[in-house]
Amino acid sequence: MQKVSVLIIVLSILCLNSPAQLSKLAGKIVSKTSQLSNTEITDGLKEALKIGTDSATAHLSAVDGYLKDAAVKIGLPPEAKPITDNIALIPGGSDLIAEIVVRINRVAENAAKDAAPIFTRAIQEMDLANAMQILKGSENAATIYFEQKTSQQLSDLYRPKIQESLSKNLVAGVSTQQSWSDITKTWNQIADSPIGKMTGMKSVVINLEDYILQQALKGLFLKIAEREKMIRTDVKARSSSLLQRVFKK
Repeated sequence: MQKVSVLIIVLSILCLNSPAQLSKLAGKIVSKTSQLSNTEITDGLKEALKIGTDSATAHLSAVDGYLKDAAVKIGLPPEAKPITDNIALIPGGSDLIAEIVVRINRVAENAAKDAAPIFTRAIQEMDLANAMQILKGSENAATIYFEQKTSQQLSDLYRPKIQESLSKNLVAGVSTQQSWSDITKTWNQIADSPIGKMTGMKSVVINLEDYILQQALKGLFLKIAEREKMIRTDVKARSSSLLQRVFKK
């Protein structure tokens, strides 16, 4: 008898509600059941960031990762332009400059090889508040998070690698650091001479190690920002159903 009463109540509801009302009611039920849990949001964002950082570090640590990518290629410091312009006028000078540029990009590529674990740790430490701030933030919110969390660790990782690479004897038993030091020393002797001062020449004092470190990290975060933007804006870049749900507009 109780089952019959329940059936009558259900039938009454169906009769009293219009198809439009029932559709609206069903939509609310589906909406509730399809909402993401906090765990899903955090896990989905972590998955996206892991994909992005792994992709960026793999790209840059490969041979020509920096050198053949115009967006991150490391040239000689702008302050050294007077030197490079004048050396280029000497036979073989352009080749020398080009070789130094290749070397400093190889230094950055080598330094990037062990960066991925640092990003992985930063991702693992991310909590729900971080995840929501990134998810609802600007198109580079995750990149900003990584810069704040990992810059010092990356600097500590990169610097000894850069020092080692710069000191290696490469062509004709001369290291990249020695090549740079010889060029700037010769230039500065001329610039500091009476003739140099009369002609307005300026000495160039640049720490090549610091310069490469700065440019290498700048390129790394640029690549991470590119990956982040891609996942936010390109559906095809969301490689799992969870990513598609988390980043659905």
